[in-house]
Amino acid sequence: MRFSLPSSLSLGLVALISLSGCGFSGSSAGATQAAKADQRIVVDNFRAPVANWALESDAAYILSLSGCLETLTRYDEAQGKIVPLLATEWKQVSPLEWDFTIRGGVKFQDGSALSADAVAGSLQKVLAAAVPARAFNPKVVTGVKAVDDRTVRVSTPTESPLVPYRLASVNTGILAPAAFKGDTVDPFGHCTGPFEPVSEKPKQSLTLDRNEAYWGGEVQLAGAEVRFITDGATRAAQVQTGEADVSLSIPVSGLPGLESDASVKVLKSDSPRTATLYMNNGRAPFDDVDFRKAVRSALDLDALAASVYEGAAVAASGPFAPSEPWAVKGSVTPKQDLEGARKLLATAGYTADRPLEVIAIVERAEFADVATVIQEDLKAVGIPVKIQTKEYAAAEPDLLAGNYDMVLSQRNRLIDIADPIGFLTADYTCDGTYNLSHFCNKDYDATIAKAATTADADERYRLYAEAGQILQEQAVNVWLVNEQAIDAVRADLQAHVQDPLSRYVVRAETAKP
Repeated sequence: MRFSLPSSLSLGLVALISLSGCGFSGSSAGATQAAKADQRIVVDNFRAPVANWALESDAAYILSLSGCLETLTRYDEAQGKIVPLLATEWKQVSPLEWDFTIRGGVKFQDGSALSADAVAGSLQKVLAAAVPARAFNPKVVTGVKAVDDRTVRVSTPTESPLVPYRLASVNTGILAPAAFKGDTVDPFGHCTGPFEPVSEKPKQSLTLDRNEAYWGGEVQLAGAEVRFITDGATRAAQVQTGEADVSLSIPVSGLPGLESDASVKVLKSDSPRTATLYMNNGRAPFDDVDFRKAVRSALDLDALAASVYEGAAVAASGPFAPSEPWAVKGSVTPKQDLEGARKLLATAGYTADRPLEVIAIVERAEFADVATVIQEDLKAVGIPVKIQTKEYAAAEPDLLAGNYDMVLSQRNRLIDIADPIGFLTADYTCDGTYNLSHFCNKDYDATIAKAATTADADERYRLYAEAGQILQEQAVNVWLVNEQAIDAVRADLQAHVQDPLSRYVVRAETAKP
């Protein structure tokens, strides 16, 4: 069967990416100056590639946003659905098998032809990775093979309606056979996208030139430089001075200067990210649901959104944003109730034997202020808290091992595929590979297992909402604020469309006068 998104998802995800800010529609299509074919642009990205360009790693995001790496399918942010890219169509040929028809006439940047064998070989490399991709690993995909010259078959261990979604993950980007030499991956000259990487300054930048033989039509820019700049203030400054044409993930503190500058356009969109106070459900006193509810009742989320986030985020009502089609219906932002929190602490038998620790990840500068607000709110109900600031890499082993009390973090629910199944499985099932909360509930697991095999999307989203209801009733975490994706571009940039997930930035149609 052909697989398509239901209207509810289209509407929901379109709502997620609806753009606002400075009267900007999210596109530069209205530009009046003619684009010049010799123009190049600079993009300031907030992270650098790791793992030597391994496709199963986050390096795939760099290759995708740079216009190098392409996948069989793609999530179209304007239409809010999965659309063809290197595959022209797909169909489920048996309960456990999906066939993808490979687009003809496409060549890799090294001149070799895109074939079913090349696609299968590239996907098999990702599937066999020592640390497999969340979206495409042996637990969800059992095999990939070429059926004929133009057909690739993907097999799954159980019936899965989500295979076309998984083939849109940037981790399943297709590289030419020559890109794989032993355990190394070399994307230079081996992509199919509109831009070809030509040089790299490790941890600093990636330079790309136009792919003159791009299968998807004329490429407007001569090239681009993607810089890896982790400091948000620097990214904001460079787009304002004109040193950069696009700066991704602008911090709230940088907005006043940019929004008052006519040479810059600020782009904002709802993001499938929720800043969250993770609580270690496997460790006292957080192993008592009444204690967790007391923490939730003690916090003033509306004040937090208005103060630390300066109105650039909205107080959360649960694990999902209200605009998502799987949001829990009727869910409202918990209001601060200090007396109620004290009663819950008494019911839980809590005594302040030791100060509890909250870890603020330093990569998110605002978390230090968020931690201070939480410290004061919890102090008001008799819970002493001390704050630790750590780099995420240093904190992760203890988080996964359960050696912590609370940590501030945020997760992208759609980071793997345009469906939250990966997030809900990894983060909250008993065997979840990223279950920082150390939460385990058989009813929740059964609901997610049923959702994973449910082809009808509306029914699947109903099950997601049911699972979200369990998370809320168990007060697994405190979901603090729903964040916005905030980027800034130079006003003369043309045909730029913001992707709230930062997967597609430098595109064939991107232009500059």
